[in-house]
Amino acid sequence: MRILRPSDILPSEITPRALFEDRRRFLLGAGATLAAGAAMWAGLPSEARAAAAKLGPLARSPFSSDEPQTPYKAVTTYNNYYEFGTDKEDPAANAGKLTVRPWTVRVEGLAGKARTFDIDDLLKLAPLEERIYRLRCVEAWSMVIPWVGFPLSALLRQVDPQGSAKYVEFVTHYDPKIMLRRPVLDWPYTEGLRIDEAMHPLTLLTLGLYGEVLPNQNGAPVRVVVPWKYGFKSAKSIVAIRLVDKEPRTAWNKSAPSEYGFYSNVNPNVDHPRWSQATERRIGEFRKRPTLMFNGYAEQVANLYQGMDLRKSF
Repeated sequence: MRILRPSDILPSEITPRALFEDRRRFLLGAGATLAAGAAMWAGLPSEARAAAAKLGPLARSPFSSDEPQTPYKAVTTYNNYYEFGTDKEDPAANAGKLTVRPWTVRVEGLAGKARTFDIDDLLKLAPLEERIYRLRCVEAWSMVIPWVGFPLSALLRQVDPQGSAKYVEFVTHYDPKIMLRRPVLDWPYTEGLRIDEAMHPLTLLTLGLYGEVLPNQNGAPVRVVVPWKYGFKSAKSIVAIRLVDKEPRTAWNKSAPSEYGFYSNVNPNVDHPRWSQATERRIGEFRKRPTLMFNGYAEQVANLYQGMDLRKSF
């Protein structure tokens, strides 16, 4: 299946981080193996842990973009992970406190075979792929990231979803001893998808990036990546996945329902109430580029929304 790419892509010319880092607080005012072994996951600084814990072997994916990739340093130091702070550099500075082993993910709800998966179960559940995806933040910046994982559908099929399961809810880890206590959002952070979105082959259960285990600040040890939606839909540090029959309430939608809809598909024709979504700044580039419908994945996912008014179902 062909992945669409922008017509104006230029070779990546990465600039010093100080030139592109934007410290605005957008909403505060409103079969795999680990080469280094399990012991490297906990108790080390995140950069050392990531450098030691390689993932492999990795299959190439036909879903990958061939666009220039955002450098590892930018991907791991310019983050939104509000549990560890609301400035972009806060997660890299603070998320090292998070212990990612042992770690389990409960898959529960309307499932015939609900069960709990250890992180090692997940690493062995399906062949790992490298998926080079565009990431579009709702704040109008973007990256291109080589994620590592496998389709979320492979996990969901393990638990035999019932016919009454219409949605999938993601519940993330929250520990007030090491995470932000201010009520920026209703903790723990939750997100959700329709079940057909969750089962779509582009939806990735993600265990790494750049061939290594996920750094803590990027959602270790397991997250989901939904590349045609704004980045906040891709829940980090997941501890539970629930199959439910009703649309789940999600963190940003509860906080500002007029600004953050349940679907939150990338759509250049529907502006955020406080800024335009027509263009974006790719991290490492000076000029803005046009934002693509569904973040450039319209060929693969537009059929999911046939007959829907995407201005109302935003």
